[in-house]
Amino acid sequence: MVEGLMNNKLIQGSTGAWEVVIGLEVHCQVLSKAKLFSGAATAFGADPNSQVSFVDAGMPGMLPVINKFCVEQAVRTGLGLKAQINLTSIFDRKNYFYADLPNGYQISQYKHPIVGEGEVLVDLPGGEVARVGIERLHLEQDAGKSIHDQHPDHSFVDLNRAGIALMEIVTRPDMRSAEEASAFLKKLRAIVRYLGTCDGNMEEGSMRADVNVSVRKPGTPFNTRCEIKNMNSMRFIVQAIDYESRRQIDVLESGGVIEQQTLLFDTKTGETRATRSKEDAQDYRYFPEPDLLPLVLDQSWVNDIAASLPELPDAKKDRYMALGLSTYDALVLVAEKETAEYFEAMLKAGVDAKAAANWLNNEYFGRLNKAGLSITEGPVSASANAEIIKMVAENVISGKIAKDVLDIVWSEGGDPRAIVEAKGLKQVTDTSAIEKAVDEVIAANPEKVEQVKLKPALAGWFVGQVMKATGGKANPGTVNALLKTRLGLPD
Repeated sequence: MVEGLMNNKLIQGSTGAWEVVIGLEVHCQVLSKAKLFSGAATAFGADPNSQVSFVDAGMPGMLPVINKFCVEQAVRTGLGLKAQINLTSIFDRKNYFYADLPNGYQISQYKHPIVGEGEVLVDLPGGEVARVGIERLHLEQDAGKSIHDQHPDHSFVDLNRAGIALMEIVTRPDMRSAEEASAFLKKLRAIVRYLGTCDGNMEEGSMRADVNVSVRKPGTPFNTRCEIKNMNSMRFIVQAIDYESRRQIDVLESGGVIEQQTLLFDTKTGETRATRSKEDAQDYRYFPEPDLLPLVLDQSWVNDIAASLPELPDAKKDRYMALGLSTYDALVLVAEKETAEYFEAMLKAGVDAKAAANWLNNEYFGRLNKAGLSITEGPVSASANAEIIKMVAENVISGKIAKDVLDIVWSEGGDPRAIVEAKGLKQVTDTSAIEKAVDEVIAANPEKVEQVKLKPALAGWFVGQVMKATGGKANPGTVNALLKTRLGLPD
């Protein structure tokens, strides 16, 4: 956190408060087995140049053919972003030289993207919901990869990524803090993963962002922005925005001028540094791709895709809250597709929604975090967790025993009900046995009995002692009732 970053999102400078303005350009790799304009494979980690067609390599006479599935994935994403689907879009050539760009141009969409304006609602701490406008989503092909660290005198080129389909999602400059930008990216990642259009894997480069940052005095027009390129870590994005916003404030307050630049973020120093002056669109000499006709979609095809969309995080959160969950619990459960699926499996097993959410958030997720495991890597199935909760609801086991059973299933596996049966963990339902334990605890602690008569809240101590004496198997409700009677406490 930059010194001086205030809770109200304004940054304090020597001349007063400043507001940071953030817009994002997010590249999401389309989840497709084939590239955007060729049939070459897209598997991550393949041997260099093992997934390259003549089209990807820019061989003379090779013509691109649009991958229909990639187009469908873009439309699905656009619908998930509540965006306008443009039935006619046009591919252009974006001309620039790069060693790993065989054609010397990138096929992209410029003035006529496949998806127009939409929005994403971002849940922030404190219950605030921020609306981030989506300006556009366009399809484009990725470039290859230059490798400079394999030989002292030579660089190498791997074209495996050349031609892979990307969805570039451009936001409006609606974010006002690094935390908002991070929250937006997490929400966007969740949406594309729910849709199955991008795996959102930032470590493998499937999702990366260019971050546009500027600062201004509140209420004044936007100032010149700088673009931090190729960010693929939520943590570093937050650091980069905080550093860059402070840098720009210092420049302006010193009487300097912000130049529109492309920046890189140095993760070792925590600083941004300029790489080049930002090109304008005319520098790319865009013109319509002559080898591809305009992409024309049928509205009925778009409607069919819309009808096939899954329930997305916002709708799922509302449904969970209608089942009695708090906003916090609902947000935790919908944040990752796999977590929501796990929770849904427990609901299908017949568990009360609130009980399942409490159990997961208070018990199971804690164990997963401690072990460094994801929900899909955890050793306890949704059905096993559901059975444990159901046994509590049926008064077969107490809450304390439930935690013990979870630990046993975690470390040894097995069926929870069979474990309870085999280890004799069933809750004591014999009232006489509980009465005996209650009487023994009272008889052994005369001083506490006198204290609880003055402070009835101390009755909890007796409950704990009885539960301990019965190995956690006594019914807490029965224990409470008996203690109140024996100690003469009010209901």
